[in-house]
Amino acid sequence: MTDVTLPHALIIDAVRTPVGRYGGALSGVRPDDLAAVPIKALMARHPDLDWATLDDVILGCANQAGEDNRNVARMASLLAGLPISVPGTTINRLCGSGLDAIGSAARALRCGEAGLMLAGGVESMSRAPFVMGKAEQAFARSSELFDTTIGWRFVNRLMQARHGIDSMPETAENIAEQFGISREDQDAFALRSQLKAAAAQASGRLAQEIVAVEIPQRKGPPRRIEQDEHPRGDTTLEQLARLGTPFREGGSVTA
Repeated sequence: MTDVTLPHALIIDAVRTPVGRYGGALSGVRPDDLAAVPIKALMARHPDLDWATLDDVILGCANQAGEDNRNVARMASLLAGLPISVPGTTINRLCGSGLDAIGSAARALRCGEAGLMLAGGVESMSRAPFVMGKAEQAFARSSELFDTTIGWRFVNRLMQARHGIDSMPETAENIAEQFGISREDQDAFALRSQLKAAAAQASGRLAQEIVAVEIPQRKGPPRRIEQDEHPRGDTTLEQLARLGTPFREGGSVTA
């Protein structure tokens, strides 16, 4: 066998927007506009790069039910000002979509199919729409409405019968039961995660990777969102222990 050494896939630069809460500060920003922010920032940080040589833009997006439905990677690329000759593609592997986009870009680079790629992901649960199914027969008087924020919609009955349609919290309950993960261990993990995030935010480490999102206001200058909304550095084990388990009676998974 011939020993073939593949080229390396190197990360040259990486930026992101702040992470907003559901219905929070970023809820008024369309997902395609949101994804355009870090792309535009990278273009500004590398003005000497010929962006027309970018081989592809790959973004992960799990929802694709509303404003993000028409190949959001291509839409965001054009909104950011990339040349129209640069293509874009959107990947859906649900929660692994953004990571899959990065993996796909890395494989293309290592295989020699591309020399320069841009990869990432975008989601906006806040702007996920309600959708209505079409009538199954003429002049039908009934309709079904689905919330596309999270979880299943338009469920296939065969899929439900064969594999179930547990939501992510319900799946977490299944895993906790299967592997014996206690509520106390979950709360301790959650506390460590929140404290680490809050410490990184306070030290300025997170600010190094965040690009502010400017939201136009009716009066005055735009509002700048520069920090993640989610870390809760003042969380305690006692507070976590008081949270309910709404996903299963007698369960252990909290919101």
